[in-house]
Amino acid sequence: MFQLDRKSSRSIYEQVIDKFKELIMTDVLPEDTRLPSVRELSRQLTINPNTVQKAYRELEREGYVFTVSGRGTFVAPRSGIQPDPAQIQQAQELIRSGYRQLLYLGLTADQAWEFTCSAIGQAAGGTDRKESSK
Repeated sequence: MFQLDRKSSRSIYEQVIDKFKELIMTDVLPEDTRLPSVRELSRQLTINPNTVQKAYRELEREGYVFTVSGRGTFVAPRSGIQPDPAQIQQAQELIRSGYRQLLYLGLTADQAWEFTCSAIGQAAGGTDRKESSK
């Protein structure tokens, strides 16, 4: 399903959560898709089942998945996802920091803005801002 970076400073648990969030938010895993069982995923990733269980619990707490007793864990409707204000603030700071870094590298404010919008458009799977307004 996906691979983990064993040398990353992020914990395995956080990597599992982040990867599932990415797959869900990009519709690689659409609503009502059944996730692998805890045992299946722990075997595939060669990690402790408790790590997978902890990640699934956190994903459920955040509204990304739901569990049906005896049937498994499934992707929840996107309307059930409650954004974490602290994580939103952290993401905003990353964007601000990246924009400032572009300015420090010598780009003009307009160039940095266009670069930032283009990067966001690419991350969203669309086109950059200029192209989408034509």
